[in-house]
Amino acid sequence: MPVPTVDAMAQRTDGRFAGKHIVITGATSGIGRAGARRLSSEGARLTLTGTHVDRLDAVTAEISNATVVANDASSREAGEELARAVEGGIDGLWLNAGRATVGPVEAVDADAFDALIAVNLRGPFLQLAALVPKLNPGAAVLVTSSTSAYEAAAGTSLYAATKAGLIAAAQCWAAELAPRSIRVNTLIPGATDTNFRDFMTTEVRTTFEQGVLADVPLARTGTPDEVAAMAAFLLSDDAGYITGSQHVVDGGLLRR
Repeated sequence: MPVPTVDAMAQRTDGRFAGKHIVITGATSGIGRAGARRLSSEGARLTLTGTHVDRLDAVTAEISNATVVANDASSREAGEELARAVEGGIDGLWLNAGRATVGPVEAVDADAFDALIAVNLRGPFLQLAALVPKLNPGAAVLVTSSTSAYEAAAGTSLYAATKAGLIAAAQCWAAELAPRSIRVNTLIPGATDTNFRDFMTTEVRTTFEQGVLADVPLARTGTPDEVAAMAAFLLSDDAGYITGSQHVVDGGLLRR
């Protein structure tokens, strides 16, 4: 029997997300794209965002039941623009867009600080703020943070601070939205085999990853599909009594 394609699987009406509308930011590569494929295979109707035209086109061609829109999380208008692009109520919102930088603290200036804060912290804030009215009762919100918030690794202070801020914000959002039965949880991936560290030179990336993997009990990086599996669980009704919590997918790095 041939293996079904993503397009064929997207037509399922008996999956966990059948009849549900899920919005994923930063869904055109890495973990977000793997999550989009996973949720599509389980019947979700998707609204997906990204910034790179070629990736937007590729996802549009790959996942037939998705509305793919250009949305830059670093923009001051990111929330309002996304709200205008999303049609109908939302059953699941995965705030996944983000980027990483590394470097010593003395290399951080106001422009570098503002640029990373804009993408990793202000963006999710404004997107959620604009989309709250569209969240259906019982909806799930998922925020992507990082093990960097806990690792205390040299050279990652700015990135770690943005991701730690998301963890704190998500806990507050969980309390604020609970009266509407809306759940808010945080996904905390460790080292994952994506293009997220492509900004590094090959030498720097190799050294960085070797340093991280030395502390990972499973001695390997995770795959986007493995992280997406946890995301799908947290966005599904299977996690209906889970909110305000953090879920680590890191091969045992934090051992928490």
